[in-house]
Amino acid sequence: MKIEIWSVGKDNGDFIESGIKYYLKKLKPFCTLDFIFINPPKRTTAMPIDQMKKAEEKLILEKIQPAHYLILLDEKGKSLTSIAWANELEKLKDSNTKTLVFLIGGPWGITENVRKAAKQTWNLSTLTFPHQLVRLIMAEQLYRSFSIMNNSAYHHE
Repeated sequence: MKIEIWSVGKDNGDFIESGIKYYLKKLKPFCTLDFIFINPPKRTTAMPIDQMKKAEEKLILEKIQPAHYLILLDEKGKSLTSIAWANELEKLKDSNTKTLVFLIGGPWGITENVRKAAKQTWNLSTLTFPHQLVRLIMAEQLYRSFSIMNNSAYHHE
């Protein structure tokens, strides 16, 4: 299964990149994971937040293809344990999902149209994290999920 993590905003800092590379190497036997950065237009102080979100919406919706299964990462989404994550990923894998896309929205959130385009909405935490850190957390959680699915000793219950 191919997995993409789409993120609105800047690319990774060095300390994040190092962690992501670590998990990418561990994920190789299980899946292909790509990070896609969606660069929004530069916001000026005069640009209303709604206008910025609409610009981001356009960029996101243009990227969605029929083979994509979009999961929005949002604080209002469904909260899952690591075991539940693994179970959900296994279901998607078994249903022949071509490309699983996790979307990390912009700093102002996402529009209702993007929310409607998602097949599911999950939350990682009720805490707020910087986008760069979310990408690292996602890489680790995906590795953890595949480890659970393959009965490796990485995850402890």
